[in-house]
Amino acid sequence: MESSLQEAWKIFQYYILPVLPFVALVLIEVQLMYNRRENEVMFGTDAFNEKIKAFEFTPKEVRTLEKLVRSSKFENKDAVLNSSGLFEAAVSEFYRIRNVFSVRDETLEAIAGLRRKMDFTGSNPLAMVSSTRQFNVGDSVDLEFESGQVFRRVKIVERSEKTWSVKIDGSVALAKSLQGSRVLIRWTRMNDAVYSKRLTVFAATPDNVIFTHSDQLDKEQLRKWVREVVDFPVTATFPNGEVHSGVLYDLSAGGILLGLAEDVKPDQQISISFELPTFGVQNVDVKILNNLGRRNPNFPLFNSISAVFTGSYAWTQERVLQYIFEVTRKTKSKKNEVNGVTT
Repeated sequence: MESSLQEAWKIFQYYILPVLPFVALVLIEVQLMYNRRENEVMFGTDAFNEKIKAFEFTPKEVRTLEKLVRSSKFENKDAVLNSSGLFEAAVSEFYRIRNVFSVRDETLEAIAGLRRKMDFTGSNPLAMVSSTRQFNVGDSVDLEFESGQVFRRVKIVERSEKTWSVKIDGSVALAKSLQGSRVLIRWTRMNDAVYSKRLTVFAATPDNVIFTHSDQLDKEQLRKWVREVVDFPVTATFPNGEVHSGVLYDLSAGGILLGLAEDVKPDQQISISFELPTFGVQNVDVKILNNLGRRNPNFPLFNSISAVFTGSYAWTQERVLQYIFEVTRKTKSKKNEVNGVTT
C-alpha cells in the first residue's frame, strides 16, 4: 500500500505538478477573454447600433441580439446583421450552449422575430439558406424514408425554434413505424438550389411528422446553365400517350421552364417537341422538377413547370448551347451599336 502511494506521488511530482502552472494560466486567460467578450465594447459596435435602427427591434429583441453576438465567435458585433448565414451560425451556437429546449419562450420568440424582421427566411431570394429554421409554414418538401416510403410535396404546417413539422395523411400504425426512422428531406427554392438533409423523425402522429432543426443543409445548385428567355410553342407527350400543347418559357443546356395546362407531378417523365430557330425540331425526354402553379401572367391558364433533360439529349444540348451563344452575341452586338462601340 505504501509503495503504491509513493509511486502515485512520484507520478504527480514528475508529470502533473510541472504543468499545473500552465494549466492555471490558460484557465485564467480563458476567463479573462470571456469577461472581455461579455463586458468590453466590441469592434463594430457603432455600426451595430446604427444598423439596428432600421429594423425597429423591440427592446427584448435587441437584448437577445446582444446575447447572440456574445455567444458567437465573431469579432465584429455587426456581423449578424450583415448575412443570414452568420445570423443562423450565431443562433445555432447560442442554442448549442443553452440547449434550445431549455431556452425561455420569450427568448425563442425574440429570435424568430429578429429573423423575420431582417428578412433572413428562405422566402427572401437574396438570403443565404443554411438552416431548416429558415423554412416557412406553407413551403413544400419531399420526404424519402429509408424504408422506401416517399411523400411528395408535403406542406410544412408548423415551424418553431425547437421543431418543425409537415402534414401527412396516415394512420396510427404508419405513425408508429415512422417514429425514430431516418428520412431524406428535400426543399427546393426555385431559381436557386435544392436543399437536403437526412434527419431522424422526432415524433409522428397520423397527421404530422415532426423534426428537430438542422443547421447544416446540403445544397445542389439548380442554375448550372445560362438560361435564355424564349416563347416557343411546345408539345408534350405523356406516358399514357396523351399529347398536350404548351409554351416554352425559358431554355438552357440542362433544362427548361414550360407552361402546360395539365397539373403534372415532380419526377414525372414526359417527352417534349419544339422548334429551335435555325436548328429545326428538337425531340427530347425531360423529368419534371417542380410545378410552380399559374405564375406567368401572359399565360394565366398554364402551370409553370421546371424540368431537366434526361435520356439521350447530347444533340439537343449542343444545339441549345449554340442557339444561346448566337442570341447572346447578337444582343451584345446591338447594345454596342446603340452605345456607339465598335467591335
